[in-house]
Amino acid sequence: MKHLNQENLALIDSQISKPLFNRSKLKTGIVHIGVGGFHRAHQAYYLQELATKTNASDWGICGIGLREEDRNISTILKKQDHLYSLLVKHPNGTVEPHIIGAIVDYKFAIEDAQSVIDKMAHEDTKIVSLTITEGGYNFNPATGEFDFENSIIQEELKHPENPKSVYGFLAAALQKRRANKLPAFTILSCDNIEHNGDVTKKMLLAFTQKLNPVLAEWVEKEVKFPNSMVDRITPVTTPEDISFLAKNHDLKDEWPVTCEPFIQWVIEDEFSNGRPALEQVGVQFVTDVKPYEKMKLRLLNAGHSVLGILGALHGYQTINECIDDPLFNQYLKLFMDLEATPVLDTVEGIDLDVYKQRLRERFANPNIKDSVSRICSESAAKLPKFLIPTIKENLDNEGNIALGTLVIAAWCYYSDKQTDLNNHPLEVIDSQKEVLQNSAQKDPLCFLEQEAIFGDLSKNERFVTLYEAMVKDLYHNRNVKKQMENLI
Repeated sequence: MKHLNQENLALIDSQISKPLFNRSKLKTGIVHIGVGGFHRAHQAYYLQELATKTNASDWGICGIGLREEDRNISTILKKQDHLYSLLVKHPNGTVEPHIIGAIVDYKFAIEDAQSVIDKMAHEDTKIVSLTITEGGYNFNPATGEFDFENSIIQEELKHPENPKSVYGFLAAALQKRRANKLPAFTILSCDNIEHNGDVTKKMLLAFTQKLNPVLAEWVEKEVKFPNSMVDRITPVTTPEDISFLAKNHDLKDEWPVTCEPFIQWVIEDEFSNGRPALEQVGVQFVTDVKPYEKMKLRLLNAGHSVLGILGALHGYQTINECIDDPLFNQYLKLFMDLEATPVLDTVEGIDLDVYKQRLRERFANPNIKDSVSRICSESAAKLPKFLIPTIKENLDNEGNIALGTLVIAAWCYYSDKQTDLNNHPLEVIDSQKEVLQNSAQKDPLCFLEQEAIFGDLSKNERFVTLYEAMVKDLYHNRNVKKQMENLI
């Protein structure tokens, strides 16, 4: 069996597409913080396509890991010369394998923080991009303000020479670039947060204003923070994915990535210091990305949560299982049509009916088998961005809220019992797991009174009346499908 590395690349099964460019000549024009499955299936894939099509040599990627949880990917990428396999899984069962070579370096901050700062501050670095998950931006969801209570942030402000958070590293690198009279890099968020560039800018400015007001002034003037919308369903890698490569292609890859065929990236064309010509490989550059990102967050991401939380209570294991159930399929369609679509902005060039139909087809891909537990993970960070704003806007507009409200009621039960309605244990993955459970166990209204998640929803009589009736029914009758049927 051939181990995946640069030396063996030429010997690997010809059925697998491989990098056709000279990786040794790639400059690392992009430093990316948070090299998870999504980044490897999305941004790195696009940059590989660009290097293949145009022979562009300025846009290789240096990955950065800031957390102890990044140690494993750091070790594996180093062992594999930063190569990995991407398995594109089609609905008809076809699996299309690629070897991705766009990542050419990786630095693990816990072992060498200074090397991370130096890499970001290097003149070759034009863009620092982020996939640090919704919870990584360190703001209070209820107020939208930077969280200075975070002990890591407090420590960084006292000792900026020893950064730990993304803001500490960005500030240190930008300070060094400023001192060396180098242009600022662009900071490009690729996370599922509405107005992700604006949020990143607001948080970094809040941090740097406390840290160094002169630096903050320079950042505000020189650094661009384009908003972007990213989309590609990327399930967690399974042992079966690793064995697929071994069995079918005689290839040992310790951490491949799987994804669906669909891919989309929409970016505001605002960059500090140049950008790759990604429009040549299908990326859409626009003047305002907000309508596109709102559409994606309120339909795809919220739709995932609708299926995931209701499906978890019923006992489904994967998203395609949920959407294959005609009741869940119809429920999702009604949620998108009656509650999400009325609060969307006009999206130029998009037929929303076609987009929504395509979403349900993507969710149904039987070859993806995206786990319900992954979709439900970190719901305390996801729902305030994906679902709760839709409920609030419909309350303001006297619109329909029942379909979304049932999801919140189901989440209360899910957080309290941490089992499905048949008492089978659920894999609950959430940094707020204990807080959620404790508040749900007190009473359903207490669950709503977490302002950082729900804002002032607990004070809205129309919402609370409906929510409490739904929670009561779930606890008493233990039948989520019956409630769904009542709403269709």
